[in-house]
Amino acid sequence: MFASRKPAARRPFRAARLSAVVGVLAITTAALAGCAGAQSSGTASGSSTGQLSGTVTVFAAASLKASFTEIASKFEAANPGTKVKLSFAGSSDLVTQLTQGAPADVFASADTTNMKKLTDASLAEGQPVNFATNVLTIAVPPSNTAGVSGFRDLAKPGVRLVVCAPKVPCGAATQSVAKSTGTTLAPVSEESSVTDVLGKVSSGEADAGLVYVTDVKSAGDKVKGIAFPESSNAVNTYPIVALRASKNKDAAKAFIAMVTGSEGRQVLQSAGFGVP
Repeated sequence: MFASRKPAARRPFRAARLSAVVGVLAITTAALAGCAGAQSSGTASGSSTGQLSGTVTVFAAASLKASFTEIASKFEAANPGTKVKLSFAGSSDLVTQLTQGAPADVFASADTTNMKKLTDASLAEGQPVNFATNVLTIAVPPSNTAGVSGFRDLAKPGVRLVVCAPKVPCGAATQSVAKSTGTTLAPVSEESSVTDVLGKVSSGEADAGLVYVTDVKSAGDKVKGIAFPESSNAVNTYPIVALRASKNKDAAKAFIAMVTGSEGRQVLQSAGFGVP
């Protein structure tokens, strides 16, 4: 009789335990579903569509104008609802603007020196990422009436040379090459950006100018480029970073990801930039 009563006594206990387990599983499943729903609704821009939106203001070195204009178009096409606002100037001028409170989301410098000024001022969001390199070349008018064929020719009497100001990355690189070669240059003008140097050469206001290889390439037949081996003594590395005061941090990070990713590298290398 005891054996016949044993199964009957355990049935309610097993049923209760099974019911409790089912209840726990149901609660857990609901909680996980709630978490998944919360995660799926959160996006880079905070919208429910999962798309970036708004304006991304990018301060970039003048030598990046052609490449970043193309990358910006690709970014907008890939992210409908976004707008990239580009501002180009000498890296030192851009840092000055940013330290004085100019609003921007991304900063791309033509050298690490000016980027350090920005990070030292605690304006960067995270660590800068190096994305390209560039070297100097000599730009002359297509006729090259001054007969410039190398770096030391720039010091010859009568050659109207235009360079970047020392505070600008291309100017600092010029000084570095001049020092390493023992060449004393006497430029007729020092410009605040590499594009200004290129403009004076292409307009015939100068016999020669020191610019980047990418600038000569983008200028087409307006100028002629003369490479010189001493340029390897001053290779400029380009870093990029999001800004702490950015109003659109997610879009800023996405733009940087495109610049440093395969699409950006392809555009930059096509323009003549090197890989850091």
